[in-house]
Amino acid sequence: MRASERAYRELREEILDGVLAPGAALAEVEQANRLGVSRTPVREALARLEADGLATAASARVLQVSELSPASITALYELREALEEQAARLAATRRDPARFTELHDRLAEAPALLDAGEAGLRTYYDVVDALDEEIDAATANPMLVAALRSARLHSARVRRLARHNPERLRAAASEHLLIVEAIIAGDASLAAHASHVHLHMSLRHALASIESRQPDGHRVA
Repeated sequence: MRASERAYRELREEILDGVLAPGAALAEVEQANRLGVSRTPVREALARLEADGLATAASARVLQVSELSPASITALYELREALEEQAARLAATRRDPARFTELHDRLAEAPALLDAGEAGLRTYYDVVDALDEEIDAATANPMLVAALRSARLHSARVRRLARHNPERLRAAASEHLLIVEAIIAGDASLAAHASHVHLHMSLRHALASIESRQPDGHRVA
């Protein structure tokens, strides 16, 4: 693997996992020393992160991890609504019911997984990722899938806000189950509506989480 690719992947994962927090400086020399590579691969990696929207200019020479603001999260969910509701509609009309029935059985185990600590949580997120992949495949629309994957890159950062909120995780699992049931039934309208409800509830929780992290006197109106 090229050094620039390795640097890009490591920095991207650290941003998505929150190791590099929103607003953290991405100084070229510092990151090169930390990752054990020269400045050129880091420069290339940072350019890709900026193109992804995961990094923004803090000054003429320094990038920083993109902020997670109420405005940026709302914009992301407006995009997700357009993409994911349409994907659910298409999946409901083009799906292989057997594949979604298997996912339904796995999602039905979510309450037990969410009670099983960090290992169970990772398994739950694996099931959610599998659902995304199955919906992508069922849409049979490569352009829609490309747009969905771009949006999910940013959604991964927002998803961390619910990682340690058992109540929201259980609610989200139930919402995913309803989406799958609608797809299995071939009900495109219900699948889109279930996706809409899930996104609405996820956005509401994300904004509340961001609000709770604001310092006193800097709360979002």
